[in-house]
Formats: sequence, structure tokens, C-alpha cells
Amino acid sequence: MPLEGEYEPSTWDWVRDQVETYERTGGTEANTLRDTGIPIVIITCRGASSGKIRKFALMRVEHEGEYALVASVGGRPQNPGWYHNLVAEPHVTIQDGPEPKDYLAALVTGDERAAWWDRAVEVFPTYTEYQEKTDRVIPVFVARER
Repeated sequence: MPLEGEYEPSTWDWVRDQVETYERTGGTEANTLRDTGIPIVIITCRGASSGKIRKFALMRVEHEGEYALVASVGGRPQNPGWYHNLVAEPHVTIQDGPEPKDYLAALVTGDERAAWWDRAVEVFPTYTEYQEKTDRVIPVFVARER
């Protein structure tokens, strides 16, 4: 069942605009990270504090119908806000094309994290630079269809 509730768009114009365009066009436009050509997906989650619906784009790291959600935030020292949202409520919607689907996201560790990290770096090699910039181990969630 899709997430419902009041939607609070991102305060970042480019994120808000990308989500709106991607959803409006069923993923035929605004479907890459800016001008890199690297595909993205739209993630919908519930805000841990506000309870409002939040949406953002992440790199498309898909394997056998599952998705990695990499909490890199460019290698900053803290996790992104959405990390806390997923810890509090793992139900997410992922839109990879015209129709969103329901998933449960789980934080992965050990060998499973290593395998997904390698997949993520294959898609977006800059993740390696992000990891080098921070002392934290960048968290990786795996979203599996509900």
C-alpha cells in the first residue's frame, strides 16, 4: 500500500524540481543525476519527526529487483536526514519508471553490505571518494519489494 499523507517537498529547489518532473513524466524526464547520464530513482518515505511524506532522488543501484539506498550525502560527516526516516519507518516507495512500488528497506552490514557497496560503486564510482572523505562507514540500505 503506497505511503499516504501530507507531502513536504524538499527545501532544495533542484531536488524538488527533479522529483516533480520525474513523477509528472513517469520517469521519462529528469531521470539522471543532473547531466551525468547516470540513472536515478525517486524514493518516498515518511519523515521520522514530522510524519510528512518526503521524496528525493538516489542513484539507481538495482540488482534482481532490489535496490541499494546509499546514505552517502557526499561524504559529509553525518548521515542524511532520510537515513533517520528509514530507520524509524522502513516502508518506502521507489519509482523506477512510470509506476512506484512498495518496498521495505533494511540496513545491511558485513558481506551483504560489501556486495551492495560494490554494485553501487560500479554505478557511481564517486561513492569511493565520498567514503574517503568521511570517518563514518557510509550506510547502505537494501529495499526489497513488499
